[in-house]
Amino acid sequence: MPEKINGPQSASSSRPRKERADAARNRAAILRAAAELFAEHGVADVSMDQIAAAAGVGKGTLFRRFTDKSGLAVALLDERERELQAAVLSGPPPLGPGAPPAERRAAFATAYLDYVLAHLDLVRLSETSTPGARYRIGAYRFWHRHLAVLLDGEEDPEGVAHTLLAPLAAEHLAAVLPETGAERLRATLDHLFRTAPWAPGPA
Repeated sequence: MPEKINGPQSASSSRPRKERADAARNRAAILRAAAELFAEHGVADVSMDQIAAAAGVGKGTLFRRFTDKSGLAVALLDERERELQAAVLSGPPPLGPGAPPAERRAAFATAYLDYVLAHLDLVRLSETSTPGARYRIGAYRFWHRHLAVLLDGEEDPEGVAHTLLAPLAAEHLAAVLPETGAERLRATLDHLFRTAPWAPGPA
């Protein structure tokens, strides 16, 4: 069936539609400084004061725009998430339209896992900054709707979609990655997404 999903959704809905030139320059400088500092020192070891100093902006400017490091994480991830969402909507199969649902689900699992592992600390921060943060962002709703569409006709596509997304949470991946390794994770998720939904057990 045709994919019925809205266009790519940002993880944050707070970005203005049109920025003043000076505000846009400050935003770009802040994000560039944050990305460089996070890459060099790790997310946990970089302070907001350090980011403001490296960006050449006042601390008030930084905090008014992003509030905390989780806001910076969401903004830094936004472009990558939109790229993945665009591939889901209109890219080549099996991630994009044109492949059987099971293949598309498995392709999504692989693509999303690669995305999270490439930005694990940032995704983890964006998802755990406050209780339930992962489930409030627009990107999660997009992923959930995508999987629910690919489960159309099943008894509870929305419930199964939430279940499939659970093991892709950054907190979970960070905890199990040292023990399982990326390739074992990839193979397990491929099987899980291909075989969903699951037959009920014996009564």
